[in-house]
Amino acid sequence: MSEKKIVSIEDRIPRLKHQRKKKANRRLIFYLSIFFLLISIIVYLQSPLSNVKTIEVSGNVLLTDEEVLELSDLSTSTNMWSVNKKKNQQQMEEHAAIKDVQVKRNFPRALEVEVEEFRHIGYVQEEKVAYPVLLNGEVLTSMEVPLSGDAPLLVEFTDENMLERMAEELEKVPTPIYDLISEIHWVPTEDNAYKITLYMNDGFIVYGTLRNFAHKIEVYPSIISQIDEGVKGIIHVGVGAYFEAFDE
Repeated sequence: MSEKKIVSIEDRIPRLKHQRKKKANRRLIFYLSIFFLLISIIVYLQSPLSNVKTIEVSGNVLLTDEEVLELSDLSTSTNMWSVNKKKNQQQMEEHAAIKDVQVKRNFPRALEVEVEEFRHIGYVQEEKVAYPVLLNGEVLTSMEVPLSGDAPLLVEFTDENMLERMAEELEKVPTPIYDLISEIHWVPTEDNAYKITLYMNDGFIVYGTLRNFAHKIEVYPSIISQIDEGVKGIIHVGVGAYFEAFDE
């Protein structure tokens, strides 16, 4: 019985050695694979292959794509894995026109910058340069922009309080009427410090007042709907509302 056991174990020794060698080879292959994988990752991270390929900017109106990217310090030479989204967002939000920013990674090599700007309610113009006016009446004098027609030009608002009040009223004006306003001039008199004149895109002039302007201008569509086609003139929306043709 003992001799048979000894022979049986001896028979198994070559097989055990083979299995151990096989396990050792598999372990070596595994470690080498991990090693080369790590080397490949390091090489990838250090190479241009890990750089950002495209950056898409959306939501910006006042700022150009180039200006947004300049604020963010992001470019196509930025490493995809070194992007600090929180830092980039904070840098951009320091600009007075930007309310909120979201930076997103779109793998493998794209970034998306979603911008939310403070709404601008109009423009002021100095010489040939225009500056946006925000809802709170703040003028972005750091931004020179072309007049795009998306908001009215606010003229002669030399009093900051009056400009702020005008901005507050414009925010409440119904969009269809707001879109018709081309220019608003502040024309105070000794008797009325709140007097304003509006030039409309449809050819009419409006005489009004800053006091409750948003409410009083609501009659504008009703008045012009009753005017004969081709007739232009002045619409008064101060004390009472009535139309005065130019030829009168």
